[in-house]
Amino acid sequence: MTRTSGQADERTAGRAAGRTDAHLRMTVNGEAVSVHCDAAKTLLEVLRDDLALTGTKHGCELGECGACAVLMDGRPVLSCLVLAVECGGAAVTTVEGLADGPALHPLQEAFAEKGAAQCGYCTPGMLVTAKHLLDQTPNPSRGEIVRALSGNLCRCTGYQQIYEAVEAASGRADKRTGGRADKRTGGRADERTSGRAGERP
Repeated sequence: MTRTSGQADERTAGRAAGRTDAHLRMTVNGEAVSVHCDAAKTLLEVLRDDLALTGTKHGCELGECGACAVLMDGRPVLSCLVLAVECGGAAVTTVEGLADGPALHPLQEAFAEKGAAQCGYCTPGMLVTAKHLLDQTPNPSRGEIVRALSGNLCRCTGYQQIYEAVEAASGRADKRTGGRADKRTGGRADERTSGRAGERP
């Protein structure tokens, strides 16, 4: 998982010294958004507070637990470590963007069926990180799954159900896409696999 505060020049352009607010344009779950926000806000705070996408969770806020993981330009990042002003022009996918309209992503289906979502708090980060894995490696080994999810902590499941869910989803995703990487970014899921269960203030 990438623990970065952004690299592209356009994401840092226009950051004036001492500026306290910012106008941010980016694509979130396939939709163009424009946000006025405090320049000190993290991507996590903008997603939750300004865009009401509360599936992405506040966890440790130190980049250690993975609960805040989202995809930025297709790669998993820890949104608690990314300044929102560094995301200008980026394409961000949160757990709300995994479903295709009413149809859940194969990972969301498998997490529900395998009992991989219990309290649900770590689930959004697990799902988006696992999606990146399947996009890059449609049929991963158990070892590859374990490594990919090593930055996502879970206190409920013991991880076994999570690994089994990713394995189950890999076969479904491969059938649906004919072996191609899944590029869906629109739509919403629900219940624990959307990241809304276990919500904290």
